[in-house]
Amino acid sequence: MSKRKLRSSGFANGVLNSYNFIIKKDLFVENCSLCDYLLKIVRYNNDFQKKFYFPVDFWETLNYNRTSWDFSCKDPQRKVSAMYKIGFDNDKYLSLQSEKIKERIAKFGGKLYLEFGGKLFDDYHASRVLPGFHPDSKINMLAQLKDEAEIVIVINAADIEKNKVRSDLGITYDLDVLRLIDAFRGYGLYVGSVCLTRFAGQPSAIAYQKKLESLGMKVYRHYSIPGYPSNIPFIVSDEGYGKNDYIETTRSLVVVTAPGPGSGKMATCLSQLYHEYKRGIKAGYAKYETFPIWNIPLKHPVNLAYEAATADLNDVNMIDPFHLEAYGETTINYNRDVEIFPVVSAMFEKIMGSCPYKSPTDMGVNMAGFGIVDDEAVRDAAKQEIIRRYYHTLCQKRQGTAGDDQILKLELLMKQAGVTIDDRAVVSAANIKAETTGEPAAAIQLPDGRVLTGRTSTLLGASSALLLNALKALAGIPDEVQLISPTAIGPIQDLKTNYLGNRNPRLHTDETLIALSICAASDDTAKAAVEQLKNLKGSEVHSSVILSQIDMNTFRKLGVNLTCEPHYQNQKLYHN
Repeated sequence: MSKRKLRSSGFANGVLNSYNFIIKKDLFVENCSLCDYLLKIVRYNNDFQKKFYFPVDFWETLNYNRTSWDFSCKDPQRKVSAMYKIGFDNDKYLSLQSEKIKERIAKFGGKLYLEFGGKLFDDYHASRVLPGFHPDSKINMLAQLKDEAEIVIVINAADIEKNKVRSDLGITYDLDVLRLIDAFRGYGLYVGSVCLTRFAGQPSAIAYQKKLESLGMKVYRHYSIPGYPSNIPFIVSDEGYGKNDYIETTRSLVVVTAPGPGSGKMATCLSQLYHEYKRGIKAGYAKYETFPIWNIPLKHPVNLAYEAATADLNDVNMIDPFHLEAYGETTINYNRDVEIFPVVSAMFEKIMGSCPYKSPTDMGVNMAGFGIVDDEAVRDAAKQEIIRRYYHTLCQKRQGTAGDDQILKLELLMKQAGVTIDDRAVVSAANIKAETTGEPAAAIQLPDGRVLTGRTSTLLGASSALLLNALKALAGIPDEVQLISPTAIGPIQDLKTNYLGNRNPRLHTDETLIALSICAASDDTAKAAVEQLKNLKGSEVHSSVILSQIDMNTFRKLGVNLTCEPHYQNQKLYHN
């Protein structure tokens, strides 16, 4: 490591006072062991985290090495921080997955209803817990089968009625169906129809059906069945599945997907099998699953992160008892599939004459476990996701959309994963900055590991200041340089408050980035900062207050993982 004197700072003085055997006046940081010790102090010593704010120059002094992703002497053999490593082979996964799907199509005589669990598009959860997994992996795999496949999108009519929101995108399920249709078509995939499940004459669902039909989409209705799922003789009859509309399909692979969980994908597939067999058409059913991963341990952090993601559904991972009995092999599934399997098996027997599967694990097509190439990397990534889910649920509770039971479950999952909020570096940095300034603050951990903060000022909100600080750091621009002149911000504030009716004059993140882009047209420094926006992807951000939806959307679009403390900047009842 180059001989650079540790710069004077509150943190350095604190280390000097408490660890004078490591750092003395004019001592140079010269070797890995000292750097490692300092790193442990910063990351694992709670007293230091409570007492000291760690400035950017501290990280610079330790000569952060991008090659090894660790504080080190450019030694390629040193341990790499799993948080920033690739742990998943996406190409291998796609190859194995598509091969298995083709095998299933052939197994059932040429027609397969494939239920897609999780998100077909934008599977950011999978990309966060399996670093290396591409968010659009599933759709890219399907695009390779586009001549054989058609899409059926199902949406629960009750979700339309209550305007259920997809939290990761901030849009309602009914709008997401339209987004999905456009996205599928953009990949050259054929969207055959939309099915409204659990239809019960809801006015919003009827209006939505008319809207879809006016756009040229075929729409079908499936109804709630009394006694579902236990009254099998009634369900598998003309008064049960027989009452549902038969969805007309034309291709060998029918992909059944939805904007989110609880939409009725499996019931739709089984209803279609009933109708197909009544018409003398052989067809089969399988599930395209990603989580839980069946061939990794039950309490593996990746599987625990799935439980954290579905805390509102109260999903619980468990050993598949049917698979264990049939094959003597321990595999992982989740409670809903295990509980429903005897019913599904009986339905298969009534529809097809026999059940083609011996266990719920058999039903799935899930090769994700074979794509893991660095277990430590995915473990660490999954642990961070559990913490993020915890904060997300705390904020939902503050907003009245989550209960104590979800919080307790996530706290248990954190304990099982062996993590606490202290393992998220940006939390203490943001909160200490807020305490120091007496105003909302935010912190960011860049992909290279540096931690920076942003504070609230008369011109910018904390998130806007944080973004500018991060861009300057990435571009190597000195901290004292103003990327946007105050004289440029003033007219924007005047427009907001005097003409657009906003009470808050400070610039939101989107307004800040627009102003920066305008400056970039004539300022090379601002241009250099704008060019670093793409390098924010994968950064971690924490805010000391719940942010506005505008700022949340900006961070999401930049690919930044955001968490917030569960309280607002003020005591108002209405927040937007």
